Amino acid sequence: MEYNTTRNHLVMREYGRHIQRMIEYLLTIEDRDERERNAQSVIELMGFLNPHLKNVEDFRHKLWDHLFLISDFKLEVSSPYPIPTKESLKPKSDVLPYPKRYPKYSHLGKNLELIIQKALQEENADKKNGLSNAIAYYMKLAYANWHKETVHDDAIQGELSAITNGQLEFTNTPFVRSFRPVENRDRGGNGYGDYRNKRNQKFQRNNNNRSNDRNNDRSNDRNNDRGGKFKKKRY
Repeated sequence: MEYNTTRNHLVMREYGRHIQRMIEYLLTIEDRDERERNAQSVIELMGFLNPHLKNVEDFRHKLWDHLFLISDFKLEVSSPYPIPTKESLKPKSDVLPYPKRYPKYSHLGKNLELIIQKALQEENADKKNGLSNAIAYYMKLAYANWHKETVHDDAIQGELSAITNGQLEFTNTPFVRSFRPVENRDRGGNGYGDYRNKRNQKFQRNNNNRSNDRNNDRSNDRNNDRGGKFKKKRY
């Protein structure tokens, strides 16, 4: 038995291994005319196996490019299109530079520093005030996330003034919900725990009322049956 791990590398999975073996056989044909006739047959078969490519522009041009690609650009046949090279079909990608940004205030991040710089350059007073309020809200939110406790607005204003040299001030009070530990949610007190307890109590009361109603109906039916034995039959 032959496994895929022992076979050569499959260049294009879209065409399968049989097409690749046909192209490898084309490389062994010494007669150029016969090799070109077989290459035309392989091109037709490749187009038949991928009918969705017919809607693509330059359909046959792509098939010829794939033919040379699968043959590792070693196939010598006449092509109706320019014969591609390895560099044209497989261009080497440029190295993506890694962003090197060193924030001055690491606990706030580089993005907030860029927003602060934009707010300092803003000439419109309303927009500048709005940016200041948004910056203060984010600073308070970041403080609550890291310290798990509330912070006074004076501390936020003091840090913002230290960063901007007193050029930015926020007018509204940024509201951030205080941190509440997860283990206290299911216990007593306000929150989801009380809601769940009330819901369970209401569900229990409804079940008790249903069971009482069923018991009352059964007792009434028994009393009616007993009383029915002594009633006179009416005609």
